[in-house]
Amino acid sequence: MTTSSELSITITESAQQYLVGLLAKQEQEGTGVRLFVTNPGTPHAETCLSYCRPGEEQANDISMPMTGFVAWIDQPSVPFLEESLVDYAADRMGGQLTIKAPNAKLPKVSEDSTLEQKVNYWLHTEINPSLASHGGLVELVEIDEEGYAVLKFGGGCQGCSSVDLTLKGGVERTLSMHIPELAGIRDITDHSFRENAYYK
Repeated sequence: MTTSSELSITITESAQQYLVGLLAKQEQEGTGVRLFVTNPGTPHAETCLSYCRPGEEQANDISMPMTGFVAWIDQPSVPFLEESLVDYAADRMGGQLTIKAPNAKLPKVSEDSTLEQKVNYWLHTEINPSLASHGGLVELVEIDEEGYAVLKFGGGCQGCSSVDLTLKGGVERTLSMHIPELAGIRDITDHSFRENAYYK
């Protein structure tokens, strides 16, 4: 599990001061911010910063204490947020908050990366882009105690009659090839729901 001290995410002093001012205007005391990436590892990746009221943080979010507030970092987004920078530059129009995340579209993974990070990397960069042509996607739910990747299909893959072929011939083969230490994969999708299935 990544800790806040291991994160290579920088929120500059000027950005912290700006955010403290914004957060002071929020009705609920203790509101912080949450940093995450949508569509990580794809050309459509976007780095987002949102308000995070007490209780809205996710169970596996990483707490990153700042001056006057807490920044919550979305755990699955961590490899995509490597070397990211949140900055605020004042100008004549008042100023602008900017987020630079050079690895949002293609994160860094290494031998030291966790199984979860490696699986998410290959799901986002290789597997989901190919499933997208069928309106499908697959996401990692967890790495279980036996080292299996527990997956859940959605979109056109949920209830699809070809999902076994996709699972064994595509997803499992790709993940096993890139991550030899992975014990295997398990699918927990409810495939009885076929409304959006690509092949019924």
